[in-house]
Amino acid sequence: MAINRRSFLAGIAALAAAQDKSPGCLLVSSGQLGRVRSFVKEKRSQLIDSLAVPALKAGPWSVTYHRPTGLNLASTEHDYFSEGPYWWPDPKNPNGPYIRKDGQRNPARFMGNRSDLGNMCEAVLALGMGAALTGKPGCADHAALILSTWFLDAKTRMNANLEFGQAVRGLNTGRGTGLIDTVSFIHLVQGIALLESAGGFDPGVSTGMRRWIGDFAEWMNTSKKGLDEKKSGNNHATWWTAQVAAYATFTANASMQKMAWEHYRKYLVPEEIRPDGSCPREEARTQSLSYSSMNLDAFSVVCRLGQMDGEDLWHYGAPSGVGVEKAFQYLTPYLLDPTKWKKEQMTSYNSGGHFFPGLAGVGLPSAELLASYRKLEHDLSPWIQFIDLIVETS
Repeated sequence: MAINRRSFLAGIAALAAAQDKSPGCLLVSSGQLGRVRSFVKEKRSQLIDSLAVPALKAGPWSVTYHRPTGLNLASTEHDYFSEGPYWWPDPKNPNGPYIRKDGQRNPARFMGNRSDLGNMCEAVLALGMGAALTGKPGCADHAALILSTWFLDAKTRMNANLEFGQAVRGLNTGRGTGLIDTVSFIHLVQGIALLESAGGFDPGVSTGMRRWIGDFAEWMNTSKKGLDEKKSGNNHATWWTAQVAAYATFTANASMQKMAWEHYRKYLVPEEIRPDGSCPREEARTQSLSYSSMNLDAFSVVCRLGQMDGEDLWHYGAPSGVGVEKAFQYLTPYLLDPTKWKKEQMTSYNSGGHFFPGLAGVGLPSAELLASYRKLEHDLSPWIQFIDLIVETS
């Protein structure tokens, strides 16, 4: 009797998820976490320490520490604020609304909250890795200070919304697009999960963070800006789904998880991916390879989170026949040799900041994608290194 390859691989993925499932550790199960610790002890302890040591000396940060000046805003000091990167003063109307120059970042935009948010999330993940993987002293206490300052302390906390993200001068005070700024909250909740797995983490901070993340996820699912992002039709919608899935997993919100998986099946795959594996909304950009890669990173995170919940999204095919597996196969060769990409890419391309061939190689599974992933240089950021640990111990 012939065996259907897709059904066979789907069965393997479902079995692996059932055997190795632990939502409490987000992208890595409790079973795999033991293998990660052993792998780090044998091969990566110095690298993990090199990430955790600077994080022990960094921060804390707060949205209240840096505020925009010269703008008439309705935001308070507790509201996160950022400006859209591709918007510039209009030379023909210097005092008028800004105009868009896709791919050209305005260096004069307000970056105080955006930079601090990224640094804060990176530090929490690095501290989580230090605590859980090498037992580095002090990580739990310093992470608790960082998290309390940004999210929980009444004097310095961020309000649990993004009403003022990626504003455009003269046009608006914030857009749903701003939610791309909080993708690194996925790194943050992964860091918290690792800190909790190590033991000794402040239970009050754990409880407070689940409340805050739960409130933020609810805002994403009910506000106009959040719902605009949900159906934006490009990488923003994919990362919206990845964020919601991660926050729902972190807060054990089963109904929100189920919604994320359905949004993936009914909207993301059929709307964004074409039969050849291309994502045309990303390829229309001035940094088309970068955005295409960023989009597939998000798809791989959604699929991995689904796998941890016993959902096989890796092999899902829309009624039209399109699926994410084809997209991974379509784009991966260009990570290995970006010079073969013939669509517009106006800035230099960094393949080391992308990881989808690794997660997809494990999740599908695909020896071809894994081999390609292992040929890539990988950035030394905590997030990329954590993904690498997942791949190498799967």
